[in-house]
Amino acid sequence: MEHNGGTFDRQLARRSGVTYTAISVLLALAFLGLATVNGDYTDVARFGGALWVFMLSMIVTMPLVTSWCKKRSQQ
Repeated sequence: MEHNGGTFDRQLARRSGVTYTAISVLLALAFLGLATVNGDYTDVARFGGALWVFMLSMIVTMPLVTSWCKKRSQQ
């Protein structure tokens, strides 16, 4: 299947970027919610932990989602 290289690459990057950012935001919100409900933590600890979870999940999910999107687009 032939694609216009530049446009296709931009669409793939945008789709994978939105996907791994959404996953990271959801994980950070889940952390924030659980820390709020289940713990007696300060605001700094909860928001700092949520930021930490967001950053780490971005690092982990970025290559995984990007390669998954590339493989999926080649099928």
